[in-house]
Amino acid sequence: MGRHREADVAPKEKNSVKKISALIDRRNLLQGAGGLLAGAVLYPAVGWAVQNDNSPTAVQPVSEVMAKLSSYMSEAGSRALPDEVVDQAKEHILDTLAAMVSGSELPGGHAAIQFARAYGGEKIATVVGSKILCGPIEAALVNAEFGHSDETDDYFHVGGAHPGCSIVPAALALGEKFGVGGTQFLRAVVLGYDIGMRMTVTLDAAGTLHDTHGIVGNFGAAAAGGCVAGLNAQQMRWVLDYAAQQAGSGISAWQRDTEHIEKGFVFAVMGARNGVTAVLLVHSGWNGVNDILSGPGSFLRAYAPKADPNELIDKLGERYEVTRTNIKKWTVGGPLQLPLDALSTLQEQHSFTAEQVKQLNVRLAPGEATGIANSPEMPDLSLPYMMAVMLVDKTASFRAAHDKPRMQDPAIVRERAKVRLVPDESLEFASPKPGVAPGRVAVVEVVLTDGTQFSQRAEHARGTIDNPMSRDEVIAKCRDLMAPVLGGETCTKLTKKVFDIENVKDMKELRPLLQRA
Repeated sequence: MGRHREADVAPKEKNSVKKISALIDRRNLLQGAGGLLAGAVLYPAVGWAVQNDNSPTAVQPVSEVMAKLSSYMSEAGSRALPDEVVDQAKEHILDTLAAMVSGSELPGGHAAIQFARAYGGEKIATVVGSKILCGPIEAALVNAEFGHSDETDDYFHVGGAHPGCSIVPAALALGEKFGVGGTQFLRAVVLGYDIGMRMTVTLDAAGTLHDTHGIVGNFGAAAAGGCVAGLNAQQMRWVLDYAAQQAGSGISAWQRDTEHIEKGFVFAVMGARNGVTAVLLVHSGWNGVNDILSGPGSFLRAYAPKADPNELIDKLGERYEVTRTNIKKWTVGGPLQLPLDALSTLQEQHSFTAEQVKQLNVRLAPGEATGIANSPEMPDLSLPYMMAVMLVDKTASFRAAHDKPRMQDPAIVRERAKVRLVPDESLEFASPKPGVAPGRVAVVEVVLTDGTQFSQRAEHARGTIDNPMSRDEVIAKCRDLMAPVLGGETCTKLTKKVFDIENVKDMKELRPLLQRA
């Protein structure tokens, strides 16, 4: 709100302005007497909510949705979780840490480390894969960029959401700052998935935003961070307020960046940075609007007027979003997972070699067969390149998915020439099950030089909630990502520490295991 001269204020508004000024004067008096906290409680949110007639009104009451949501958030740190949720949360934490460690070696990681060295701030929190310590905001920012420097991290089928790469770095940075133990850290991460994904689903269902990539991290990191900091229900409402004021979904121009640096910023960095900032502002004594989700000028009215706020508390405490989030088997973009699964299955069943293949058709929904799934420059997003790698290597390794020079290898170029992307309208609205995004179905057809043909349809990518990897598979994937950076012994110790996180007394115990050998 800008400054107003009294002459510029309509007569009917003057009384309201005077009342607000009186409240502010009274609050200043309390603060001057050492009553900052008392003032914050007695006068929680002095502000203007402008109605259609442009007249200021009283502060909006807290809605039932916000009351339930903020209470749930404030109690999350002391609330026991079902064993299944704990087990899956540990796998997602390890998977995200592995993405952060491996991402520190990629172009986005190099850029993030350069930022950390230039603007590191107070030496409080770990920068993974390095010897650098930063302030919590900077560490969360840098580690989030690591986490989505490529296509290694977990994902949710709604809104293009990648929750872990924002939530885990934010919780880790604040966990080190506040010295919390492993149990509270894990519960904070679970809460972050719950709140971030519910916000994403709510906005996505309203059909207002074209992209919601940045939403899950923004609110997920704020919720997780608030839990780590031990904020009460009132403070959680203010945290959501400052998260909402910083919210942005990102714009699709990131697709033009072939180094995956800007994509990491949009999908991960913005959310982690914004969430940690919101928590630290409120923890330091800032207050705000009591209910940013309802009333004039609210977040939902601005972003999704048709959204149903009740989606935010739907089955809260019964349905845990971390158990509905997918872990990738292949460290490549989401649209590539099913084709690689299908080709891998055909290779196992029929034992043909690359030299025997005459043509390889990949049938995808039209929306999947173009754009990011056919990226000509980014190996981990290029379906023809990765299918050629699978033909030659009989696997799709992290190293191959990030070997840009290999895209010009004559052996790979030869196999790429055999790959045909076939947009198939019959797959456009195909869905393996209710609630799963349509279009994520692939059919791979292999034609051999002798005329033999094989076909494989894939509907549930390995690592998704309907076709989950075993714990051993998750550990093997994470080891492949981390061992080259941390060393095999340290990788083993870190893995054990994560799966025994209840016995971690202070999250700083992970620091020597996350830093470069």
